[in-house]
Amino acid sequence: MKHLFGPVPSRRLGISLGIDLTPQKVCTLNCVYCECGKTDHLTLERKEYVPTAEVIAELEKYLSTTPDLDAITFSGSGEPTLHSGIGEIIAWLKEHYPQHRVVVLTNGTLLWQPEVRAELMQADLVVPSLDAVSEDIFRQINRPNKHLSNSEIIEGLVTFCEEFDGEVWLEVFLIPGLNDTPEELACFREVFDRLRVDRIQLNSLDRPGAMSWVQPMPRENLMAIAALLGDEVEVIGKPVLRRSVASFSENTRETILATIRVRPCTLDDLSASLGLHALDVGKYLDVMIAEGEIEQHRGERGVFYQVKR
Repeated sequence: MKHLFGPVPSRRLGISLGIDLTPQKVCTLNCVYCECGKTDHLTLERKEYVPTAEVIAELEKYLSTTPDLDAITFSGSGEPTLHSGIGEIIAWLKEHYPQHRVVVLTNGTLLWQPEVRAELMQADLVVPSLDAVSEDIFRQINRPNKHLSNSEIIEGLVTFCEEFDGEVWLEVFLIPGLNDTPEELACFREVFDRLRVDRIQLNSLDRPGAMSWVQPMPRENLMAIAALLGDEVEVIGKPVLRRSVASFSENTRETILATIRVRPCTLDDLSASLGLHALDVGKYLDVMIAEGEIEQHRGERGVFYQVKR
């Protein structure tokens, strides 16, 4: 499968089959915290980055086996709404496999475009992100394409929430010292009051991001900010253990361990050697770090993983 990955255990969505609609890494933003790394192609151009027909063919092949899934999720290594065929794929899923929950994870930067909003209308759940309200903090954290305006993005999000009949969960990624100040939190509260969303979820760094200086926020701080912002604000829970998922392969886990016993490897190194999607490999690494089997450190080529000493 070139365009599908998983199923992977999601902290929010359960067992999720991923759909990746862009090459790594095509995005409208170049976020400092992104676990997929630096954006190579910072763009607002919507086009068919991968063949729509190929994606649908892979979905048909996989879903015809009646897998046990909680969600089918558009996510991956770039911004899925950049793909001009996302609406067609969502419509195909709802026509042929309506029993599956269709989820779109998006940075929300294109929701000001009416055609993008229209293409997402058949989804069951849309999870946009909003990491800042102030324009200067938006540019520090998200490092957007130069033609994007955060005020326009927020207005697009407000309009989408008014038009969309499904669920909307808003994600806010917090970085200590940047978007957790009293001033910025007050700005967040003003925007939250304008949005018709079902959940507001706070998140922070799990694995090292694109920039080495980005640090995770302690969970107790996240909980305190959630309490400050209001009853509808929650902190995203801990990851589901991959071992409890039917698609978890002990052979893959052992191969990862055997590989990094010989020499430390980056996520891209492991993805290439295993022939697995980088996001798939990342979920194994998440669990192995949580279980104390491996550790990570930053080198010249990025973040390296090795057996814990």
